[in-house]
Amino acid sequence: MNIKPIIIVWGEPNSIFSEIFLKSIKKFRLKRPIILIGCKKLFFNQLKMIKIKFNKKKFQDIFENLKDLKKNKINFLDVNYNFKKPFEKISSNSNLYISKCFDQAFKILNKYKNSDLINGPISKKFFLAEKYKGITEMLSHKYKRTNKTCMLIYHKELSVSPITTHLPISKVSNHLTIKKIIQNIELINNFYKKKFSKVPRIALCGLNPHCENFYKIKTEEDAIIIPAIKILKKNFNVKGPFSTDTIFIKKIRSEFDVIVGMYHDQVLTPIKTIYGFDPINITLGLPFVRISPDHGPNFNMIGLKKSNPQSLINSIKFLNNLK
Repeated sequence: MNIKPIIIVWGEPNSIFSEIFLKSIKKFRLKRPIILIGCKKLFFNQLKMIKIKFNKKKFQDIFENLKDLKKNKINFLDVNYNFKKPFEKISSNSNLYISKCFDQAFKILNKYKNSDLINGPISKKFFLAEKYKGITEMLSHKYKRTNKTCMLIYHKELSVSPITTHLPISKVSNHLTIKKIIQNIELINNFYKKKFSKVPRIALCGLNPHCENFYKIKTEEDAIIIPAIKILKKNFNVKGPFSTDTIFIKKIRSEFDVIVGMYHDQVLTPIKTIYGFDPINITLGLPFVRISPDHGPNFNMIGLKKSNPQSLINSIKFLNNLK
């Protein structure tokens, strides 16, 4: 297959996905065919229920052999889901269905190496439960890349990346290592060089307030972060450590392409405050590009027709423009 398909896994069926997908797809002249994996009957029933107009002729059924993919249509790979009504309460009832959708995506990704993946919003509470901390971790395990991937919340003006992802704050310190910091910076640097032909300017945050030692003991800055920065400076455009209470000030952040934090909310909170739903979540280190909108299922917004599709638009746009 010479044409690179964009695979979109619906994700949680009881979510705002059907609304934001239809809003998003209207914004594009597609350069790559889109394969939508999910329950076709449920998709159309949801659109009717929330009274969003759509043209069925824009969709075509496909099967696992992926014959006759078209760029001017949504290529729908149907996965059966026994639903009682178009929207139900989010629960573990949809777990098997979501797994089947991902299984179909994995088959395509394994067979056609030039494919890329977007997954719709998924409830980590129910689908992943105790097995994985996030979709990043699930995909890393699936492709034998555990502890060898990193999360990049990408925006064209400024991106962020947490060294640790979905961990309680009390466990962050125990999961920080010099090796992990160096590995993540390498992944980010290689991604920017490959996709944008540029060497990114990277800032590393400290962990403690003001990156200071208040108790006269060896801090994470002393033992891990500063030694990692010294090694990284030999080959990468890296500075730090910076205190998070100042690095996101406009004048300072404008000097960097990526700000790397030590834990999830340290950098995701400010980036969402600055850019809202514009950024996209990219997993680096997989054998394909994986992106997800930077928000959840948002069940409370179903039917209001007010959901913001911008993050999904940006996800599709990013892959649509990849060569």
